Amino acid sequence: MIPKKILSYLEKNKVKYEIVKHKIVYTAQDLSATLRTKLNEIAKTLIIKTDKGYFLLVLPASRQIDFSKLKKILKVKKIGLITENLMKKIVKIKPGTVPPFGSLYKLDVYLDKSLKKIKKVIVRAGSYAESLKIKLSDLIKMEKPEEGQFTSEKK
Repeated sequence: MIPKKILSYLEKNKVKYEIVKHKIVYTAQDLSATLRTKLNEIAKTLIIKTDKGYFLLVLPASRQIDFSKLKKILKVKKIGLITENLMKKIVKIKPGTVPPFGSLYKLDVYLDKSLKKIKKVIVRAGSYAESLKIKLSDLIKMEKPEEGQFTSEKK
């Protein structure tokens, strides 16, 4: 079940959304296969730790982070994904279900420009059995993310 905090946030911002129910899935690849949708239509949300703090990244599930590009964009020396335990402390949500709403967790959001080709995206929302479909333009209006090209094709 999607936490009330997330749905209230969307309603407060007058964002139209569709709750997408599905079997329990833990990865973007499984979500894509279950929903029979393309990987690039799923917005993957990751939290990274740097020497300047934590950041929330939103990128197409079909791509991977290019850490050298990201270091330049963020102007940092050290960078890496956070651990599951740290994730539970920061966002109080299970790994693999982090929504792209950094404002809820006081995290700056960075959006990979390659996601902008998609009008509606499927995002995780605190549940392994439900996701949300929202307009990317609504996500951008709500979160006002920094935008950059910090991904590459998956190998």
